[in-house]
Amino acid sequence: MPLVSGRAVLLVAWLAAPLLIGAAPSPFGGRWDLTISTPQGSYPSWMEFADESGTPAVRLVGRTGSAHPVRDAKLEGSHLTFLDGTTRWDIAVKDGRLTGRAAGGEVRGVPAPRLAAKSYTAWSAPEPLFNGRDLEGWQPDHPAANHWLVENGELENTQPGANLRTLRKFTDFKLHIEYNCPRGGNSGVYLRGRYEVQVEYEPSGKNDAFHGMGSIYGFIPPAAIVEPRPGQWEGYDVTLTGRTVSVVRDGVRIIDSAEIPGITGGAIDSREADPGPIYLQGDHSGGLKYRNITISLPR
Repeated sequence: MPLVSGRAVLLVAWLAAPLLIGAAPSPFGGRWDLTISTPQGSYPSWMEFADESGTPAVRLVGRTGSAHPVRDAKLEGSHLTFLDGTTRWDIAVKDGRLTGRAAGGEVRGVPAPRLAAKSYTAWSAPEPLFNGRDLEGWQPDHPAANHWLVENGELENTQPGANLRTLRKFTDFKLHIEYNCPRGGNSGVYLRGRYEVQVEYEPSGKNDAFHGMGSIYGFIPPAAIVEPRPGQWEGYDVTLTGRTVSVVRDGVRIIDSAEIPGITGGAIDSREADPGPIYLQGDHSGGLKYRNITISLPR
């Protein structure tokens, strides 16, 4: 075997170094469940980091709105900066935990859980979550702004104000819910209080498929078109196991076993591994009605 000089060994090592560095995964890689703490309170957020040919690609979900890319993402080892609108994020990761500053507050994050889908052989009979008489089993998030009323077996939000959630919390379930959305209306049904199934009949062209009726807001568009029926009763049948969701709208399967990447804007928290309530959005517009809300649980 021929001898290799020390100088040659150093040259080979120098040439190989960029390949080794490039092959090392970023500690930011993947999805993160975030909490932003400000003097006014805390709210949930979500981030996904990917390396696209050596360039960091980051998308974010803030307090409201939907998943969107950030600008000017720069990565230096375990330190990441980027701009979300005009807000500068400056965050670091250590020991699998994320910390930093953004939007006038302190950022903390943990890796989002995998939440693998499960295949259940049996489900309980549907049980009502809404009794058709009053708000027993439900609570508004802002009681002073509550405009949810019950009349004729229907739950109506008469004007924009409080959101409404169940006192009970759930993990995996099958949900049936009927809604009547007026023309121009906007609401949503949050699964575990974190993933919004959109309910809206806003003006044509205002929302794309990722934000329109039946979407998992900002993440999953419906795969089939259902004729709009503003001011009439319609229904969703939703199955959620882990972070895998199927949605049937008036007998048409519009989402089929799709993965929800993370929380949507308006989520109650970012603790994705925890059970959560069924949560009805009431802060966008009035006139929305719901009825026949039932849930089935795995046996």
